[in-house]
Amino acid sequence: MATRVMIVEDEEAIALLLRYNLEAEGYAVDTVVRGDEAELRLREQVPDLLLLDWMLPGISGIELCRRLRARAETRDLPIVMLTARGEEGERVRGLATGADDYVVKPFSVPELLARCRALLRRVKPGHVASLLSAGDIDLDRETRRVRRSGAEIHLGPTEFKLLEFLMQSPGRVFSREQMLDAVWGHGVYVDERTVDVHVGRLRKALRGKHNDDPIRTVRGAGYSFDETFARTSA
Repeated sequence: MATRVMIVEDEEAIALLLRYNLEAEGYAVDTVVRGDEAELRLREQVPDLLLLDWMLPGISGIELCRRLRARAETRDLPIVMLTARGEEGERVRGLATGADDYVVKPFSVPELLARCRALLRRVKPGHVASLLSAGDIDLDRETRRVRRSGAEIHLGPTEFKLLEFLMQSPGRVFSREQMLDAVWGHGVYVDERTVDVHVGRLRKALRGKHNDDPIRTVRGAGYSFDETFARTSA
């Protein structure tokens, strides 16, 4: 069963950005725009992780966090606060109220996803797979190593992130723009041709002496990790 994440965020653009990237990582995502509505939803079903904005209509995120920590059912719920308040005193207040982590807007999406994985790994280790496998390729998130047919493949940090991103959603086609946002970070200007360069390097490293290529180019659309690769290379 997919790890369930609730996003409580009233800025539509941020909520959509988070939802898209979390679903791309395989999470089941629910979004709520009001603090009071989120409180009602959380009484019905408790997710595995809560991304909670500080400033919300209804009741504030900080008040909702306080109430959740007072209830036995949500006392141990992993909570990441999202806020534009970057001052040390505000961060301390958020953490003192019961938040497990604190991310200041504007934030790096890859960093936020890494924080979510780290938090889940710490409090719910069964919900985060440290090893991604397809066919004869194994990617270990913990050790940052990639092996094919048991032989280690040396990848640069960008190529590793690209492979990790693609392997999380086999068969799904990602545009160059989507890959830029996921790997380099939202709002960072990098030419889309840079994606082609790094995909080329990744392909070269993965293929080595092998004939089959796990990365599929979709003309006019982008790239995907071939969903048939696990079967054809087994």
